[in-house]
Amino acid sequence: MAGSGFKFGRSGGAGPKPARTPMQRVLYWGAVVGVWGAIFMVVFFAVFARDLPDTSTLYNVDRQPSITYLDRNGALIAVRGTQQAPPADLDALPDYVPAAFIAIEDRRFYHHPGFDPVGMSRAMAANMRAGRVVQGGSTLTQQLAKNLFLSPDQNMKRKVQELMLAVWLEMKFSKQEILALYLNRVYFGAGAYGIEAASQRYFDKSARQLTVGEAALLAGLLKAPSRYSPVSESERAATRATVVLNEMVDAGVITPEQRAAAVTEPVRVSRTLATQHAQYFIDWLDKQIRELVGEPTEDMIVETTLDLTLQTQAERSVRRILDRDRSKGVQQAALVALDGEGRVRAMIGGASYADSQFNRATDARRQAGSAFKPFVYLTALESGYTPETRVNDAPIRIGNWSPRNYSGSFAGEMTMAQAVAQSTNTIAAGMADQIGRDNVARTARRLGITSRIGLEPAMALGAVEVSPIEMAQAFDAFANGGKRVTAYGISRIRTPQGRVIYQRASRADGPIQAISNPYLYYMNQMLRGVMTGGTGRSAAIAGRDTAGKTGTTSDYKDAWFVGYTGGFVTAVWVGKDDNTPMRGVTGGSSPAAIWRGFMEAALPRLNAPAIPAGPAMPEGWQPPSPVESLIGRIGDLFGDSPPAEADPLDESLLEPLPRDPAPPRRTDPGPAVVRPTAPQPQRDPPDQRPEPAPPPEKKAEPLFF
Repeated sequence: MAGSGFKFGRSGGAGPKPARTPMQRVLYWGAVVGVWGAIFMVVFFAVFARDLPDTSTLYNVDRQPSITYLDRNGALIAVRGTQQAPPADLDALPDYVPAAFIAIEDRRFYHHPGFDPVGMSRAMAANMRAGRVVQGGSTLTQQLAKNLFLSPDQNMKRKVQELMLAVWLEMKFSKQEILALYLNRVYFGAGAYGIEAASQRYFDKSARQLTVGEAALLAGLLKAPSRYSPVSESERAATRATVVLNEMVDAGVITPEQRAAAVTEPVRVSRTLATQHAQYFIDWLDKQIRELVGEPTEDMIVETTLDLTLQTQAERSVRRILDRDRSKGVQQAALVALDGEGRVRAMIGGASYADSQFNRATDARRQAGSAFKPFVYLTALESGYTPETRVNDAPIRIGNWSPRNYSGSFAGEMTMAQAVAQSTNTIAAGMADQIGRDNVARTARRLGITSRIGLEPAMALGAVEVSPIEMAQAFDAFANGGKRVTAYGISRIRTPQGRVIYQRASRADGPIQAISNPYLYYMNQMLRGVMTGGTGRSAAIAGRDTAGKTGTTSDYKDAWFVGYTGGFVTAVWVGKDDNTPMRGVTGGSSPAAIWRGFMEAALPRLNAPAIPAGPAMPEGWQPPSPVESLIGRIGDLFGDSPPAEADPLDESLLEPLPRDPAPPRRTDPGPAVVRPTAPQPQRDPPDQRPEPAPPPEKKAEPLFF
């Protein structure tokens, strides 16, 4: 069987296997990739879809209870928590309202299945060119999915889930339904969810009444509600709204003529929201509400003591002087106004709530300077001094510390009333040393100072850190007939249905009498003298019974003016947050100007009476004859102008302060009480004219694009 047998290999009867054609190779490898791709996608979506949120909650609204704050007249101040109005009917809105959102957020909304590969590619290319994220590729449907179901975390898993949910939404709902859901659930800032709540919040009108400009402004908010807020960032909001208007023109939603009309038409933001400084007051109350009623579990209405009209006047006065005195280094200010019962009528916590939410009116502690001296002099009066008691302005040493006067010189003998008007440092320091600084501290505590009061000698000159609200409530005793008050801002808390949750109770026995007569009478007379011819003369208001005290600390770091009329007191502080010096700013300059500007506007509304006399005088008491004439002559003693533009600088605070628990008493005669003698000639301080009255306030301009 030669030549026969088995043959292995590719030879044989079958012949070689034919090679695949290019098309076959494409189909083959396409099938392989498809199979493995399908396997990958199944696994991929199984992993990412495993903990997708429950979409049955689509129509549920999970929100924090809202807290609505009203002023004393029932006007709306603010809403905290979630504000949600009934959903807006898309068909009832002007066509340009939803079109504005589509134009700026998702131009291809009607042409994609929930995600937009074209938009994603365009955003990716733009971000790569810029080297950072400058564009987003999310569609309006993806944004809705994120808002409804997902957290704001930025990671791959959340992005994939967002895309999956967007496709699900597109399969389940029509485009119009998705757009309606979006407009009714998106967050617009200021606690407003949905187009209807936002329209009412920002413009006090229904979304059906929105103008083209207002629609563009709301659409522009969505990119960053706080950054583009028309209240705190009006210029940025106007610029963003203009971008939206341009996109609306490009998309054919509006004509160039409509755009031009929208740019020139003013957009007026709600007066309530425009009062942003009242947010410091709301922050102060927010902490108290939780102490009074616990964590809110239902919507509440808080009736407050604030007067929005006075608040607006306070804001204007503060803003005007901060702008005027910026070159002097005046960067921040705080103001607290109380009525005679301690109700807060106005509160300014800083120059800009948008820039800093720290409330300087309630939380800052700054040295009071000479504004603390009334507590020294009240203690002296209660220890036997009177306004006509003659004291000696002379060098004094207390331990290793020697206070100095602003002038650098000493005036010799003068009355205590003159020492108050001139804010003489040596006399206040010596007097506190003689009557006991611990007694001065007790007096300050009795009137309403709650901060720590050190007993070092410089305490008498205001080396005590206090807040403006403390100073206001302490001085309120001088304004209301000698009664101790505690500043407060909440009158009542109730539900929208009228159920009262909290009602402020008044004392059954009335307020505590903190100052008796004749000491209250003497103090008011001397503090009137500060206004008529002393360091606070620039704050005097013609035809009004006013009194007060200036305060300035070392190197002009803090400047104060605390003044009052019958049943109404206002404390003003200016300075810098970093505690660096201003340039020559004293209590009688910027703070006095703020106080005067505010009080001149407020007094006609208040119809405030004269400063009350207080409790009855002791039987048989008669005012010493020199007192009445002396107070009237304080201005004459100094000539036609006040003794200085402002309060004498407490340079003595630059000296080392002894920290002994029991400071040494005076070791030389110093400014002691002396027997009455013939009046001594006084050295005239440098001539300074009072500050001119501020110009009439211009009406606030509306926001323009």
